[in-house]
Amino acid sequence: MTGLPLIIVFVLAIVVMIVAISKFKVHPFLSIMAVSLILALVAGIPLVDVKNADGTTTSGIATVIGAGFSGTFSSIGIVIILGALIGTILEKTGAALKLADMVIKVVGKKNPELAMELMGWVVSIPVFCDSGFVILDPIRKALVKRTGTSSVAMTVALSAGLYISHVFIPPTPGPIAAANTLGIGDNLLMVMGMGVLASILPLIAGLFYAKFIGKKVKSADELTDNGAVTKTYEELVAEYGKLPNGFNALAPILVPIVLMALGSISSMAGWGGFIGQLCSFLGKPIIALAVGTVCGVIQLATTKKMDQFYQITNDTLKTVGPILFVTAAGGVLGKVISSTSMVSYITANANILESVGILFPFLLAAILKSAQGSSTVAITTTAGILAPLMGALGLDTPAKAALTVMAIGAGAMTVSHANDSYFWVVTNFGEMTPDQGYKTQTVMTLVLGVASMIGIFILSLIF
Repeated sequence: MTGLPLIIVFVLAIVVMIVAISKFKVHPFLSIMAVSLILALVAGIPLVDVKNADGTTTSGIATVIGAGFSGTFSSIGIVIILGALIGTILEKTGAALKLADMVIKVVGKKNPELAMELMGWVVSIPVFCDSGFVILDPIRKALVKRTGTSSVAMTVALSAGLYISHVFIPPTPGPIAAANTLGIGDNLLMVMGMGVLASILPLIAGLFYAKFIGKKVKSADELTDNGAVTKTYEELVAEYGKLPNGFNALAPILVPIVLMALGSISSMAGWGGFIGQLCSFLGKPIIALAVGTVCGVIQLATTKKMDQFYQITNDTLKTVGPILFVTAAGGVLGKVISSTSMVSYITANANILESVGILFPFLLAAILKSAQGSSTVAITTTAGILAPLMGALGLDTPAKAALTVMAIGAGAMTVSHANDSYFWVVTNFGEMTPDQGYKTQTVMTLVLGVASMIGIFILSLIF
């Protein structure tokens, strides 16, 4: 099956998957895997690997599913485990409470959602939003306890801040790749500046939506009540004894961020020799987070809690296991989609959308994002499609090209749902059910995408 019928089948498959998870309570892992298999069969992916006349091989369903599953694990699995381990250490040592105190002093007790959103926005400039959420989640929980703010509001605010800079601001890989493809790879400073400007409206919209939805949806940690007396923040601090100092509390988070940023700078600047190789090595997310974990172990030692390290690691692996498997299932669905003719059909019919100007990159990226789940894939694919069309669209000046990168990024946010690993990271760590995830994460990304595109359209009138 190809063309429009395949797109219709895909939409129906997504609806079936959502209904199965939310109404019939089928576990997301089984639901996503089943829908992926059915979609692969309907789309005509071969049952087994097929040798073509030109010597190439068309992967069969089993190969596609295996590649999608293993590919997700290899790209994000260790990052999630190390990030979660850092988060658990921050919780156990009281460092998360110390960081919460530091944030409150800067932003003020009356603006916890804003504090969380801005923290996410800054952290996700060099860090993938998935691992950024895992790293900052203990601080979110501590701020919820510190301020009594809605857990859902804080989750949505953090998710929004992380997502916005993830799609707009280099050195995140997506915007860098798009800038290079569209011919402005040597002018990343302008892209970064445009990314900051494009972030303003979605940051405002995300903050308002976080506060709104926090009053409507309650997560599991807010609903749990075993009759225990709620402890004050001061009582929680007292349980840890002396909290780590500010530098010690920041190190497990700040050091990986600095290392990843240094790796990106090294790559952009073209540093060679041993220094360039060292920066590139340390800047890899897996290595950077491993160094952050070492900082966390030092934190355990200084707070005299090294005897808890084994149990902390064991508890962390139990927590992230379900998240990893559901995330991998989402990777399978994305791989199945990319193995069909859907993306090529959209590309072949791109001229239908060309008349909408700067909205065209947004719509194309939004279609690809919703179809296969990965924002980075949506950004890079859309940029590749647009590269030969920039002149025809009137987007071939450096400023217009930078705005095009922003429009692609806005579309790549719209929307995050069950085939997106970030959806499952946010809903699981935010202790929400999948149907609550659709009301919070999915709708929030729609709000962010629309608000971003409004801001980008206004910028296009100026630049």
